Amino acid sequence: MTLDPVEYAIISQSLIAAAREMGVKLIRSAYSNILREARDGSAALLDAKGNTVAQAELIPMQLGSIGRIFAACTAVYPPETLQPDDVFFINDPYSGGQHLQDVFIFHPIFADGSVVGFAASVAHHLDMGGGNPGLNPTASDVYSEGLIIPPTKINVKRDWHGGGFQRLLKANVRVPAQTMGDFDAQMAANAVGVLRVNELATRYGTDKVIATMAALQDYSETRMRAAIREVPDGVYAGEDMVDDDGITEDPLPVRVTVTVSGDSMTADFTGTAPQVMRNLNAPFASTISASVSVIKAALTSPDIPFNDGAMRPITVTAPKGTLLNPNHPAPVRARMEACSRAWNAIMKALSKAVPDKVIACGFDTTSVCCLSKLRDNGWSVYLEVFGGGWGASSTRDGCDAVDSPLSNCSNTPAEALDQDFPFFRLTEYALVPDSCGRGRQRGGIGFVRRYEVLEDGVKLAIYADRFVQKPAGLLGGTPGSTGSCVVRRNGQDIVLKSKQQVDLLKGDTVIYTLGGGGGYGDPGERDAQAISQDLEDGVISQGFAAAWARG
Repeated sequence: MTLDPVEYAIISQSLIAAAREMGVKLIRSAYSNILREARDGSAALLDAKGNTVAQAELIPMQLGSIGRIFAACTAVYPPETLQPDDVFFINDPYSGGQHLQDVFIFHPIFADGSVVGFAASVAHHLDMGGGNPGLNPTASDVYSEGLIIPPTKINVKRDWHGGGFQRLLKANVRVPAQTMGDFDAQMAANAVGVLRVNELATRYGTDKVIATMAALQDYSETRMRAAIREVPDGVYAGEDMVDDDGITEDPLPVRVTVTVSGDSMTADFTGTAPQVMRNLNAPFASTISASVSVIKAALTSPDIPFNDGAMRPITVTAPKGTLLNPNHPAPVRARMEACSRAWNAIMKALSKAVPDKVIACGFDTTSVCCLSKLRDNGWSVYLEVFGGGWGASSTRDGCDAVDSPLSNCSNTPAEALDQDFPFFRLTEYALVPDSCGRGRQRGGIGFVRRYEVLEDGVKLAIYADRFVQKPAGLLGGTPGSTGSCVVRRNGQDIVLKSKQQVDLLKGDTVIYTLGGGGGYGDPGERDAQAISQDLEDGVISQGFAAAWARG
């Protein structure tokens, strides 16, 4: 079909707008702080074959894998067998998913009696069962991390709204009100997508909508290939390290070889550490998401839709049984740590080809804090995702105190914490001066969160990274700072490892410090006025500025 350019522009932008509206609906309808405040979820529209057409700009890590996990569902339930009230549920990391807390829901979109696409949403759920509230940093297999949902088809009228499937889920989570509420938010988001595509099909015709879905993916592919052609052909290597596996103190290398040939690119993670016994392993879908996200972020402009077309020029491989492609049933809850190092490794590799397009290593770590308590009326679970300082680029300082590039979560306001969680109090949320790497452009600075524990019986569980390995600077820039987590009890500090859980007492203080990003370029080339402004803003101290002046 030949599309009229005006109609193509209207329909394609309407599809993108519909995906964004789905994302807004998802967040505004959510119950838990991790989805309502942190915005840890995503939404998308797929074509009839499950190829991603348009996505809400929420969590980059979740975007690249929606089509892959959808394919596991249609392998069991072909689209032609679906009815309008059928819905797919899945969270299995070994069926194309990421980790158990990210549950994907797919609604078929019918027009003229057949499936023309799917509305999709994913949300990080506050609790999916498992051996510890919110997260289990000592899990030795995926079964310890929560309830596994293989590719499953339900009928909304029969199995939800008090039906058998909803009752099964509700019985296996510690915070059913928040979890079921967030599932309903996903349902509501998908309903928006179904409605908007139906409206487009009614107004412009089903065939034009289908053709536009394909053309929009082709457009993204064309733009991505053009961006890759600007990178010199060659083979480029990069490496970064995960601090440890949570058991020993040995670092875990993540190595990549990036090959650029014309308008195609491959990222091969041969040489990466073997899979480990703790939850740092990354399902291969997560590795693909991380790799495509960093390549798109570094090489393209943000106006290129992130859909399946943008992924076509990129091939990602990782040997089976490694940190980035583990064998079942390895635990995967903290897969973001390995994926962040994959992001850094590819960025370092690209820096050898296009140094003006990349950024230095940031703190680039998903640092999770979970405080929980079993109260008289059931479990209360607080979980939040922290970031740190970003790495600097050739033209800009790194962002201060934001989530990592792959995660993109927001912070939970202190007022929301006071309202929802009476067993602790946030007493400090502040930037950490001098935590940035020096360079012509400085890295972003980190921050600290301090919690006062108000009751006995509170559990703390964390997973993080960069407690040992500093984020490297680039082209002469110095490293950013590391992070830490300390429990202060009766004037004594209990220093936690980056993957640990501990029981807390009333009066304890939890101090979670997040590090800064690496600098870019020769520190001696930094503009004196920029240093003076950082001093005035409290970003750096006089001593730090003096060290900067010495180079």
